[in-house]
Amino acid sequence: MHKALITGGTGFVGSNLARRLVRDGWQVGIITIPNDNLDQIKDFADQVKLYVHDGSTDRMHAIVAEAQPDVVFHLASLFLSEHTPADITRLVSSNVLFGTQLLEAMAAQGVAKIVNTGTSWQHYENKPYSPVNLYAATKQAFEDILQYYVEARDVQAITLKLFDTYGPNDPRPKLFHLLDKIAREGTTLAMSPGEQMIDLVHIDDIVRAFVMAAERLMAGEASGHEKYGVSSEKPMPLKELVELYGCMIGSQLPIEWGGRPYRDREVMVTCTSLSILAGWSPEIRLEDGIRSVSSYCISYVS
Repeated sequence: MHKALITGGTGFVGSNLARRLVRDGWQVGIITIPNDNLDQIKDFADQVKLYVHDGSTDRMHAIVAEAQPDVVFHLASLFLSEHTPADITRLVSSNVLFGTQLLEAMAAQGVAKIVNTGTSWQHYENKPYSPVNLYAATKQAFEDILQYYVEARDVQAITLKLFDTYGPNDPRPKLFHLLDKIAREGTTLAMSPGEQMIDLVHIDDIVRAFVMAAERLMAGEASGHEKYGVSSEKPMPLKELVELYGCMIGSQLPIEWGGRPYRDREVMVTCTSLSILAGWSPEIRLEDGIRSVSSYCISYVS
């Protein structure tokens, strides 16, 4: 039986990964924080081992020593599209310090394999490195620290850089939640002009990429620190995406296009320079994915 240790396992992506691993027969441990919200794992919480991390390096060492995972899946992060000065400590602690404690514990315990989670927002305007925001900069900072552990401490790593993720039972206030809300209430939603490109990947395809990355590590096929994008490779303008959604529910949604400006450093063009993990490609069509998340979707013929 393979053993996994997951950070961020109570979030949307992490909980879906944990659920898949449990279903596949893995022994799964999840690192949580005090007073963590466990709603996303309540249907299988009795099938995983929860380790509460108190923020200390010593506790992280104890967790990894007890879990002894074959693979660590590092998905924990604090996402903020924009930050205030009051957010800096939380961002750095969550996205840099916590992961570094994890890597140090892994190296000390001889746990060598990690699937890390990055973001396409590390590549603003398709550049090798240009962070969209401070969140993306902290993700890059951790990725650079991970490189040290790969080169000096015999850690083997694959970083998967995510684009936009979606799927059923997503508690995050994402686009489809907003569209569902205005469809129900009939209220007008002010949006940007809608020309920015959106690259949506369904949660089932995301989870499959994480599993395949772990399998690649366990098979000894990975070399150094490998980095891949998890992309649909079919981005579309936000305005077209909303129109597709409206078509699927049989309604023209009340959108005020241009009702608010683009954000600073708005991602107008998605990153296309990232390699794709060998053997992986998205399987769920956008139309089918939308149908899986919306309570309003009707029969749609593409």
